[in-house]
Amino acid sequence: MSEVLERPELPPSPPRTLVLVGLMGAGKTCIGKRLAQTFGLEFVDADEEIEMAAGCSIEDIFARYGESHFRDGERRVIARLLDCPVHVLATGGGAFMDPRTREKIRERGISVWLRADIELLLRRVSRRNNRPLLKHGDQRATLERLIALRYPIYAEADIAVDSLDASPDATAERVVAALRAYLASNASEQCERRQQATP
Repeated sequence: MSEVLERPELPPSPPRTLVLVGLMGAGKTCIGKRLAQTFGLEFVDADEEIEMAAGCSIEDIFARYGESHFRDGERRVIARLLDCPVHVLATGGGAFMDPRTREKIRERGISVWLRADIELLLRRVSRRNNRPLLKHGDQRATLERLIALRYPIYAEADIAVDSLDASPDATAERVVAALRAYLASNASEQCERRQQATP
């Protein structure tokens, strides 16, 4: 008699677009691609969409027009992407800092903060030299300033998961588990509200 193997439980597919937020080097693109594969969804990188819309690189946008111009375009692109069918969306490090973008994400998505400590971020960002905010000055000092400024805002995300100094799959699995808990908690709260509203 052949042995019947139990299939692992499939993770719940997010009912809204899964929006990854966090500092540069947190792993949003790498983890996002794995999450998209896990859920059978499309992966979209907001920075790539911005570059396609602008016809030049983000580095060039910063150099030619400044950060303010870039943020305006970023806000419009993310708003457009959030109106698309459910997918996994990786955003730039500063996107979630914009109040209008945060509100749009709350309405149309589920935000996941990939939280990472400064040592891990430094190791990762040192592998690439196309980060406009790290082009000049001391990288550690810049990241420390960004952490102090942005982490309190990132903490408003629906879900927070520590980005591990391990395989991307390990962090992706933690996101899936956190998403499952978040969806279960939301379903329980909605059930309680319905019961309280019933006369």
